[in-house]
Amino acid sequence: MKKIFYLNLLVLSFLTAHVFGYAAYAQEPIILGVPTSTGFIEGKEALKAVNLAVEEINAKGGVKVGSVKRPLKVESIDIRDAAPGVPVPEALLVGPFRSEALVAGMDLIIKYKVPTLATIAMSPASEDKIKKEPDKYKYIFRTCLNAKFLVKYLIGTMSFIHKEFGFNKVYIMNQDVAWARKTAELITKNYFEKAGWTVLGEESYPTGTSDFSSSLGKAREKGAQVILPIFDMPQSGILVKQWNSMKLPCLMAGFISPLTGPGAWKTFDGKIGGAINCNFELGSAIASAKVPMSKKFEEAYQKKWGAPVEAGHGPAPSYESVYILAEAIERAGSVEPDAVVAELKKTDRLGVMGRIKFDEGQQVIYDLDPEKAALACVFQWTDAGGRVIVYPESIAEGKIMLPPGLKPAK
Repeated sequence: MKKIFYLNLLVLSFLTAHVFGYAAYAQEPIILGVPTSTGFIEGKEALKAVNLAVEEINAKGGVKVGSVKRPLKVESIDIRDAAPGVPVPEALLVGPFRSEALVAGMDLIIKYKVPTLATIAMSPASEDKIKKEPDKYKYIFRTCLNAKFLVKYLIGTMSFIHKEFGFNKVYIMNQDVAWARKTAELITKNYFEKAGWTVLGEESYPTGTSDFSSSLGKAREKGAQVILPIFDMPQSGILVKQWNSMKLPCLMAGFISPLTGPGAWKTFDGKIGGAINCNFELGSAIASAKVPMSKKFEEAYQKKWGAPVEAGHGPAPSYESVYILAEAIERAGSVEPDAVVAELKKTDRLGVMGRIKFDEGQQVIYDLDPEKAALACVFQWTDAGGRVIVYPESIAEGKIMLPPGLKPAK
């Protein structure tokens, strides 16, 4: 009977025969379980990133466990937990893509003592449980950006725009789903209201909406200097196309999932120039020369799969999770779950997203300096189809360019 370590995308998990009390044979592979929603770009590309890391490690002989080197082997399954209408319990046996499944599955994970590194699910609720009962939930870690850090980056972007241009009039447009509504609420409460911004309006849109012209007209009439979009649905790129065609004299700055990857330029007919977008993890969809590992990952992924990373969330932390786990196993000299978990907590490496360390909730810390923490980043599409990182300042490649008709307010 073999034991598995979960890489939860996902879950990065690992199982080996030794953990279940069976002696592991020399050279027996360490199995990385990758349960995720492979029908979604984040899950599909995260799985490719895991396979890339495994191939690289195995090419060097595998993972040293005590005195022997053992290869890694990936086992994946499409658990469909990100698809509409799929009940959460269907995802519990292997691991989550969406946060509801991660939180609901935590007790099952600890029952089987499966070290798990989540790389897509974002809810801080899992961290809250870990902080309350750290010994019980010690097997569960997260390497991707969580919702709190997303809010922090969006607030940082708005603050940066205010500092640079003096803008303080915003119109909020968000998808009518829980995470997007909550994100808009937290940014308003924790930044706009405290920093003296005027929120000219806030509108929520059902998933699938494909016409935003009425709201854009309202934003123009009310004198918005910034439109803050918060969406992950495929149709949300149309919002930027309409903003562009209507030539609104205001910045479009926030998070629109389908605008992250380089393929968005073609998808939206080259009508997204000027849009400013948050990319969840450095290395996922965009890299920085100031963080060499992000460039190395980007180039290796392109070479292996013949296409660039398009998902702005998941691939980079999934790739890193394989190395984090491999290093923990080598330091422990064992695949015993408790020994590996003890070493996972000590993780401190410079990787694709910057410096990777866990906090007390076993969440990788995201901040603004790649020498001290992992990074998300904010970029602006150019009118020529390029993407220029504009925030944080530690890795910025250029300044924010204002659309025609919009002048600094200071």
